Amino acid sequence: MKRRAFVKGAATAGVAATAAAASSFPAPAISQGRKQWKLAMSWPLNAPGLGTSGQRVAKRITQLSGGKIDVKVYGGGELVPAFGVFDAVSAGDADMYMSAEYYWQGKHKAFNFFTAVPYGLTGLETHAWMKYAGGQELWDELSADFGLKGFLGASTGTQMGGWYRKPIEKLDDFKGLKFRMPGIGGEVLRELGVTVVNLPVAEIYPSLASGAIDAAEWVGPWHDLAFGFYKITKHYFYPGFHEPGTCGSFAINKKLWDSLTKDEQLIVTMAIEAEAQIQGAEFNARNLGSLNVLLNKHKVQMHRYPDDMLIEIGNIAGQVVSDIGNSSPIAKRVYDSFIDYRKQAITWAKIGEQGFMNARLLPFKYG
Repeated sequence: MKRRAFVKGAATAGVAATAAAASSFPAPAISQGRKQWKLAMSWPLNAPGLGTSGQRVAKRITQLSGGKIDVKVYGGGELVPAFGVFDAVSAGDADMYMSAEYYWQGKHKAFNFFTAVPYGLTGLETHAWMKYAGGQELWDELSADFGLKGFLGASTGTQMGGWYRKPIEKLDDFKGLKFRMPGIGGEVLRELGVTVVNLPVAEIYPSLASGAIDAAEWVGPWHDLAFGFYKITKHYFYPGFHEPGTCGSFAINKKLWDSLTKDEQLIVTMAIEAEAQIQGAEFNARNLGSLNVLLNKHKVQMHRYPDDMLIEIGNIAGQVVSDIGNSSPIAKRVYDSFIDYRKQAITWAKIGEQGFMNARLLPFKYG
């Protein structure tokens, strides 16, 4: 898919909202018992794996409800700006959003923990923390203060480190760079002397192409190929220490959520949880072929961050995460829960997946 195909119609983050709540109660329009919802995304409508995933969720909710909940999807900039979906759903101007919680760190720093934390949890570990170790309950408490009910979306996996106009060989090379990176990863870069810029997806390519930014990370090979960053620079870094298992999110206006029947709540929950599995598998599959195309067809140069650099960045990240975790009482509770689970996850990963991955790399004949 060409880049223009899925950014068509996506406006910049400055586009004004074109729809508003019809009343002070943020309920969807109801016609003859049919609830009509607006799902606003931070992504272009047809962005592969993101916009298309949001459309699948909308279709699934509509079908499973027998049409009683009719969900219409709006890409970033169509109903509200890409980074305006939080406020729109909170106010009731939209009913539901699809985005990533670290975009809302300006609302509360604790939101970062529900998307990605540098050197934190993998995607599977994040889902486990959320489901079985208290993460969801903490998120519910935090989101309720903003009139929202949040749902964890798919993990797009470990992200790539980003695209650079010039290779990074030492920490001092970061100083003065203008780098597109959201969330806590961006806060870590600030400590390295980087000017951090947070741009919606539709603005990343033109900003990198024009020289407005010197480097950018997006997701991984599938999206990086689709967005055409290889046309601007061939320097592609890994691993994505900033986002080890990025998870997207959905949220519904809490008054609307509380007004739903138990059956309707179950339909919405199951539609999102099913998509988390589907989209996660899609990213894993598409990244494989896309990486091959980037390396072999487009001659992209892969660069691994040196170990000494990763260690120093890890030290900085640990302090930044701690500072965020101690910034408020609710942030402290989220942080303590997250760190406690991270310790347990590392213990198991050494024996489980990491142990197996190391064994699979041993030099034996197979297949």
